[in-house]
Amino acid sequence: MILTETTAVPLAALPLAEFRDHLRLGTGFADDAAQEAILDSHPRAALAAIEARTAKALIARDFLWRIEDWRDPGEQALPVAPVAAVASVTLLDAGGGATAADPGQWRLVRDSHRPRLVAAGAALPAVPLGGGVEIAFTAGFGPGWGDLPADLRQAVLLLAAQYHEARNEAGHAPGGMPFGVTALIERWRTVRVLGGRGPAARARRESGR
Repeated sequence: MILTETTAVPLAALPLAEFRDHLRLGTGFADDAAQEAILDSHPRAALAAIEARTAKALIARDFLWRIEDWRDPGEQALPVAPVAAVASVTLLDAGGGATAADPGQWRLVRDSHRPRLVAAGAALPAVPLGGGVEIAFTAGFGPGWGDLPADLRQAVLLLAAQYHEARNEAGHAPGGMPFGVTALIERWRTVRVLGGRGPAARARRESGR
């Protein structure tokens, strides 16, 4: 399975003013282009690290997920949360042809930890033998920094500050996350059970349907 971000976190959504306040930087910092680039990179890196630990998209953006088949014919968990909308489900045949699935065959079940596509009827759209399926969706708590829960906002600022403090250490390899960060994100962590094919899907493929 392959998960691709099709849009990036925009600069305007990064908490640069909050990060300056957190570090208690002077107003002149914003006038130094080199320092401004550093100020941008650390919150962005902290966002990515926390997203990887929690399987959450913090700032809303678009994703494309490709899998070989449904894990279960009745429902498929999505790889990140929270999911705001599913734009399309596209069936891919072995030759690379693509067919949009009828939206009436599935529905999105929103969940803070395990959003999923659920069959509207007996099963999700049949995936062509030897092909796959692509799901285009939007995930994230919202488009702006203020849409994030308070504990996740604080975790990002704490981790970004650690990256900032270690920026001049040559060859420094960041270790584990600080205890304060792990404590803040603990309730948002999700156990991943999202393999591309479950037993039922594998049996259908091996039998040639």
